[in-house]
Amino acid sequence: MRSDAELWRCGRAGDSPAVGELFRRHAPAIFVFLVRRTGDRELAEDLTSLVFLEAWRKRSSVRLSGDSALPWLYGVALNCARNARRSRRRHSSALARLALERPAPDEPAERELADVLALLGRLPESQRDVVLACAWSGLSYEDAAIALGIPVGTVRSRLSRARGRLQELDGAAGHAPDVTPLAPLREDSA
Repeated sequence: MRSDAELWRCGRAGDSPAVGELFRRHAPAIFVFLVRRTGDRELAEDLTSLVFLEAWRKRSSVRLSGDSALPWLYGVALNCARNARRSRRRHSSALARLALERPAPDEPAERELADVLALLGRLPESQRDVVLACAWSGLSYEDAAIALGIPVGTVRSRLSRARGRLQELDGAAGHAPDVTPLAPLREDSA
């Protein structure tokens, strides 16, 4: 099996099947990351496609910093999610001006995810991004640093602060949502 770095080099040379292989290899992880980041499966599907479209568009200018394309793809996914959030915020603001309401999620899993995302939403964005990268996406501190464009020490300190804040929020709420999806906060990497 060819490495990501080799596929990327072939993609840079115009070999679209090589980029297609990267898509097949990493799209599931990017999709899961985006579902967790946005709380919306349909939006995550669209954003996953956008991430790989951006990868194809920037293939000639991007150099991978290691053997895996995944950290760079997570960085692109994070930027796509941020852009989508800004667009949704503007859209919600426009709807609010029109006094329209968005219905609450129907399915229990959607409500649970919405509750966890609301809890995460109370964290500063920088801490939330680190939690999502390390806890939910399983990136090592080093890969999270690449994806987020910050030093490894910053990843560690933000994750530590996020853990403390989530414990405070969980205790203060009394009926806080189940944050077990956040449990594996990469203690083994500390």
